[in-house]
Amino acid sequence: MKRKLYILIAVLILSIFALSACSTKQAPVESKTDDAPKTNEKVSIVLDWTPNTNHTGLYVAQAKGYFAEQGIDVEIVQPPEGGAEMLVGGGGAEFGISFQDALAPNFASDNQLPVTVVATLIQHNTSGIISLKDKGIDSPAKMAGHSYATWDMPIEQAIIRKIVEDDGGNFDDIKLIPSTVTDVVTALQTDVDSIWVYYAWDGIATKVKNLDTNYLNFADYGPELDYYNPVIIVNNDYAKNNADTVKKVLKAVKQGYEFAIENSDESAQILLEAAPELDPTIVKESQAWLAGQYKSEVEQWGYIDQTRWDGFYGWLFENKLIDKEIPKGSGFTNEYLPE
Repeated sequence: MKRKLYILIAVLILSIFALSACSTKQAPVESKTDDAPKTNEKVSIVLDWTPNTNHTGLYVAQAKGYFAEQGIDVEIVQPPEGGAEMLVGGGGAEFGISFQDALAPNFASDNQLPVTVVATLIQHNTSGIISLKDKGIDSPAKMAGHSYATWDMPIEQAIIRKIVEDDGGNFDDIKLIPSTVTDVVTALQTDVDSIWVYYAWDGIATKVKNLDTNYLNFADYGPELDYYNPVIIVNNDYAKNNADTVKKVLKAVKQGYEFAIENSDESAQILLEAAPELDPTIVKESQAWLAGQYKSEVEQWGYIDQTRWDGFYGWLFENKLIDKEIPKGSGFTNEYLPE
């Protein structure tokens, strides 16, 4: 997906500040009387980027009335310049969409934004490297001698270095082209040989546009690279004071994603109605592909495995990609997830 992954990392490193004085917003709730029903509690969910099939379950939950059934009035909003993390951490929104790797500098900081991951939207890391098949990059080592569009960020390049050198290639032989690619289909037909993509969107887009490609999925090259993205974060103070509401929101979101798993075409149409600017063919193909990815092999939607979570953060620390070690089991919780 087109997201500000490593731009957000830089923003987090440069912009983290003490927020102890900040207070989360609390929507007023009217008392229920015989004449006036209880007003639904208002909460906001901030996206990580423009609407796409990562977010379908949220729009389904809204359109199908799952939030309303829980007494929740949800507003799905676009992220500000500083990203969802800053807005949620500062109390400007209750929930947001983020990524485990983008959150790493925050959890390794002495002045953390007060956010916690409470669910994953997709069970496995589906990002990787895509290239046109005629470039011959059918294994990581073969990226050497070819160009790669880079965000020029340490975690990004460390992941590329790992998969290339573990495969016997030389990372230093890759021609790094600083670039923020916004149109993968077009970029692959220029001097850019390889690009980091999220297969559910840009990978599907290349298929829809009839490009013959090779795709190297990061999770296939080491368990430490099977980290969680995207994820739902919540403001810590809000969660502490509104635990039942957090559970209700996640229950509705779970219903939305499970509906999307079983009803791909209808869910794609719901997303298109919410974001008519999207390409219908890409949305429908992407939705069909993601139906098998949202939960994958697990029974409980949103579940985060601590071994995988800790494994990625441990790898970052071992490779000096974060300033301090992140305590095992910190930064996320499964306690709000519905069964």
